[in-house]
Amino acid sequence: MKSRALLLGVFVLLAGCKKHMLTDYRPLDQAGMWSSGLEELKKLDTSDSEVAQLVKAKQARLSDDACVALVAAAHERKHPFASGESTANLAHAGYSEAQILDIAQADQLDAISGDAVALRLIGLSDNFVQVVLQRHLQGKPTLGMPQIARLKNTGLTEKQILDKIKSGMTDAQADREVTAREAARNHAGTGFVRVHGRKPR
Repeated sequence: MKSRALLLGVFVLLAGCKKHMLTDYRPLDQAGMWSSGLEELKKLDTSDSEVAQLVKAKQARLSDDACVALVAAAHERKHPFASGESTANLAHAGYSEAQILDIAQADQLDAISGDAVALRLIGLSDNFVQVVLQRHLQGKPTLGMPQIARLKNTGLTEKQILDKIKSGMTDAQADREVTAREAARNHAGTGFVRVHGRKPR
């Protein structure tokens, strides 16, 4: 009777410490993760759903260390890692692992990945992208991606757009400026010019 109670106690203890002892890590092994990375994930008590998310990250060519760091960052925030698609989108858009991990540490992968990818698609420089990304992560006001794209299309330089962002320009103000600049551009060179010549007889 005592031995049965002891075994039950051990089982409860193990179950409490390791909720995901039977996690299937084979999908990550097949995706190219080394055994050392798998062992680190086991220490983090990674679940099957997290493994599925990490496979997406591995397929986007993230390193084993980065994958482990993503799970660790999520667990520090008291939730499972569930941002595999957002992570893959950032990687495909050209963001470095360091930048992706910065976003993960701020728990903003899903929140800003769409805007971050759009910044790359607009064709802005790395410096511009980094400044805007940091403002997002720091919670500072930043123009929306549509407004940035429209301002760029009206001929403003990246420095001019950054100056407007840093001055606190809102999306509504940006829309008004874009409308004014587009109107001025559309009317440029359309003024009526009187042609002087000899009067007909």
